[in-house]
Amino acid sequence: MRVRGFTLIELVITLAIVGLLATAAMPLAQLVAKREKEAELRTALRDIRGGLDAYKAAAQAGHIKLEVGASGYPPDLKSLYAGVEDATNPNHVNMYFLRRIPRDPFYPDATTASEDTWGLRSYKSPPTDPQPGDDVYDVYSLSNVKGLNGVAYRDW
Repeated sequence: MRVRGFTLIELVITLAIVGLLATAAMPLAQLVAKREKEAELRTALRDIRGGLDAYKAAAQAGHIKLEVGASGYPPDLKSLYAGVEDATNPNHVNMYFLRRIPRDPFYPDATTASEDTWGLRSYKSPPTDPQPGDDVYDVYSLSNVKGLNGVAYRDW
């Protein structure tokens, strides 16, 4: 009478095939994860830059009090979600431009506040050497890693 079951060689071959498939799938999974983070970065940059532009438009329309010689951009990222007083409203209600500041998905420390995960560029700062200043004209990622398109994330 013959006993039913798998032989050792059948189990080894099956395990080898599963291992081969797993090693082939791992780079693909890493690529998918990187693409998702890049999509998050694109969305975060678009949201923050949209809030900065909305703040500037409100300042130009006279809704935000500006000092003489000010660029019209917010003094910090917190102003976008904390709100600023509407100068044209008699009830002095606050205007909000973002619900929250999104995190830079490539920032390594998860305990850092989201507004501190971005590099800041002031209006007077040149695009080739962005520096913080009296206002926030633009934001960029602090990561030096290159994206799938070959451009460093800080240059997006």
